[in-house]
Amino acid sequence: MATAAVNGIEVYYEIHGNGDPAMLITGLGGIGESWGPQIGLFAKDFLTVVPDHRGAGRTSFPEHGYTIDQLASDMAETLRTLKIGPAHIIGSSTGGATAQVMALVHPDVVRSLVLVSTWAKTDAYFRHCFELRKRILTGLGEEAYWEASAPFLWSPRYVREHYIDLLRLKEVTLAKPSNVEIMIKRIDMILAHNKLDLLREIRKPTLVIVGREDACTPPYFSEELARVIPEAELSVLDGGHLFYKENPEPFHKRVREFMLRH
Repeated sequence: MATAAVNGIEVYYEIHGNGDPAMLITGLGGIGESWGPQIGLFAKDFLTVVPDHRGAGRTSFPEHGYTIDQLASDMAETLRTLKIGPAHIIGSSTGGATAQVMALVHPDVVRSLVLVSTWAKTDAYFRHCFELRKRILTGLGEEAYWEASAPFLWSPRYVREHYIDLLRLKEVTLAKPSNVEIMIKRIDMILAHNKLDLLREIRKPTLVIVGREDACTPPYFSEELARVIPEAELSVLDGGHLFYKENPEPFHKRVREFMLRH
């Protein structure tokens, strides 16, 4: 079990493959292995670092530090501790918010940015969805929270065609221990994220990519990111919030092409 001692916690990470370094930063669940097939795909060409967030997976569960800025510091210090970098930073959803701050505050560890299914500033829709999910978590429990979250994460077609697989995934997920108090802190963390006015300061090659049926961070968030970040590229592919798991190859092909150019 590999961990890096950073910022007073132990960050669990895995390293796969060889080549130029890349870090895959996952979304709100915080467990790196949730990148699924993308880990093996990236490892074919890149030295791929896959960490768990603080308060998730096999990383420490401290009581404090649940901000996007702190997550960005954790990820940057992990790369510095491993003496890996600058790296391509591929961040999905909460990981994409973290990647934005890494580029702004820790540019020395960033080679390029891939911002996946993410946002720079919340709006009424985003706040409504996540406040509701938080109420479900606290009022009805984790199983109801998981079931209510699924339509936000997967496209309707994927749910229809893979419903039994998603039920099995639910059972596997709920079998693992969790900390509801920290889950709530992590939801509050993403609700507080607001870097839109700073993103014009990013000076790293950036690809913004999103699923056209994303109901969690709708494509207009990605369009906003691409408008504000200098010279950012925008790609919209089929699928929902987790489109990179629904259709792994098209996502990987587009991202790999961008990374190899930089």
